[in-house]
Amino acid sequence: MNWIQSLSEAIRYIENHLTDEIGVEDVASRTYTSSSHFQFVFHVVTGITIGEYIRNRRLSLAAQDLLRPDSRIIDVAMRYQYDTQESFSKAFTRFHGVPPSKAPQGKIRLFQPLIITMTIQGGFDMSNPLIDEFHLLDWHDIEGKKDEKRTDAEKYNRIAQWALRARKQNPNVFDALTGWILDDSEWSEEKLAENEQILMYGVFARFREQNARLRACLKKLEPSSLVNQAVFAALDKFDEELAGRTHAEHLRKPVAEIFADFSVMRNRSVRELIAGNQTGPEGVNSVEIFGFINALKECDAGVQWALFMPAMAAKQQKDFRVDSFQYQTMPAMRLIGREGDEWNDPEARKALFRTLDEMSGYQSDFPHDVFFMHHYGLGVDVGPWHGVWGRFMKADTPVPEGFLHFDFVPDDETAGPPYIPQFALATFSGDTGAMHRRKGYDNDAMYDVTRNIILGQGVCIPYPAKYWYAEVFFDGHAEPSTAYMFSVRL
Repeated sequence: MNWIQSLSEAIRYIENHLTDEIGVEDVASRTYTSSSHFQFVFHVVTGITIGEYIRNRRLSLAAQDLLRPDSRIIDVAMRYQYDTQESFSKAFTRFHGVPPSKAPQGKIRLFQPLIITMTIQGGFDMSNPLIDEFHLLDWHDIEGKKDEKRTDAEKYNRIAQWALRARKQNPNVFDALTGWILDDSEWSEEKLAENEQILMYGVFARFREQNARLRACLKKLEPSSLVNQAVFAALDKFDEELAGRTHAEHLRKPVAEIFADFSVMRNRSVRELIAGNQTGPEGVNSVEIFGFINALKECDAGVQWALFMPAMAAKQQKDFRVDSFQYQTMPAMRLIGREGDEWNDPEARKALFRTLDEMSGYQSDFPHDVFFMHHYGLGVDVGPWHGVWGRFMKADTPVPEGFLHFDFVPDDETAGPPYIPQFALATFSGDTGAMHRRKGYDNDAMYDVTRNIILGQGVCIPYPAKYWYAEVFFDGHAEPSTAYMFSVRL
């Protein structure tokens, strides 16, 4: 719903409640925005304040009521929310030029309901493929028609379905936006003002409006216990980015500059930091330059994940279930093991783990057999996959000859090893074949479910720099794994 539709909805609400006690906040809530912002827009569009509009409509209707032979001034005053007959008479006289008692004989003023059908010609064409392709919320689809009463569960399900569709569509639009910003031919002097409209109002302002209305809608649904609380933190982060308060330290200066003076976008180096890189529909491609558009793309995805991921993770648990899910932070530790196809042979693995059994004095607080997987801190499209059979040991454990090792150190910020000993641990029960099923999953069922729970809770997966995951064999490497570790940044 755009602002013209929003104002029309607000006016309909006023017309239906002129004999009730209503305030600006009540009316603004119909537009899913703040009271101050709504008042500003209403005044700009209509030329009067919201308070003036309500007062004019009430006094116009009051005069018509007084034309009835059996009407009493005090009754009409109370009907239109005046505390006393005196205050009503003063307001009535200022508006109509005659006191209420003279209304039947005098000439009254009629103030008709506003009908907003604004057409703007000329100026910048805000219907632009760059911005019109974003899949934004259709509020009529959520609320339904006037004669259609949807339950809270139906409304929340429609929001989640929108989020799933937006996740499939919006990443490509953000990538197109990145390409447009990096196209020098689009940034000539004569296009600068139009481009400011497209980016600042066509993109940033539209997402701010959607976030405000989505937040208000979710707050109304919150008492039903349907709402995943992680979505509010995701909205907070997205709103901060859209307001120019970016979380990426290297972007703070250029972002602040374009919000203060958009003309800095003439500078190619500024545009490169704003644009970043095109990261693909799934957001898995490696990013040479992480730009402001990339940050917005991630925030948009974060809101969507919080809305649809919990239901998806539950749906993916077919013939098995998650028994427990927790986040853990371990002290520094060392993974010791071996990689290569030969270690997939059960007999070869016995010798590998026999060696680690003999080092029981170096056992860590997570003493289970694991199959550790990573990409050396590179994106999956750049760094090859590596799988290591091994075990987590204490940080100072000596490495046996022929074995490799990876250290896990808290708070290390470099890309790749050493990794961070923070992870989500999911344990599963049920059909082990279903747990390891690959068809229909990005990797396998346990991987997908673990990752999707993390995303749905708004916890950071440190991809690609510190990204790793591991199958856990609580009953030893000879039995199927029934647990999953997934790197997180807490």
